[in-house]
Amino acid sequence: MRPFSVLFLGMTVLVAPFTATAENVPDALSVEWQGQKPCEKLFEDANILISRCSFPPGTMHVCHSHPSYISYPLSGGKAQLQDEKGTRQVEVRAGNYADVPPVPWHELTNTGDTTLQFLNIEKKYQAGPPASQTACPSRAR
Repeated sequence: MRPFSVLFLGMTVLVAPFTATAENVPDALSVEWQGQKPCEKLFEDANILISRCSFPPGTMHVCHSHPSYISYPLSGGKAQLQDEKGTRQVEVRAGNYADVPPVPWHELTNTGDTTLQFLNIEKKYQAGPPASQTACPSRAR
């Protein structure tokens, strides 16, 4: 085996355990930002989980996953969304809603000057997020 091959193999062994998948990415209610949990559970039964998430300007909803869910913005503004498709700027509009398929991981940062607030209804009766081959940037270290 050539030295480069051994080095590459060694790096693969060191990096592989840190790749994030749906199994080791926390759910939206579990993550914290600067010691605070931005989401609170409002209701839960065997079929759904309803939560309200609030993000003042500059805050982040760090890397987390969701099963299939409906997201309803209560207040809007500007945000940066990062997921396995890349990083993009989004405009959140109050009153719009999105029926979102399972999300293996994503991260949201409030880049505007208003507080973003969402009502989320997670569908426990549908299959959870598929395993992702890409890593959360903050978990891939």
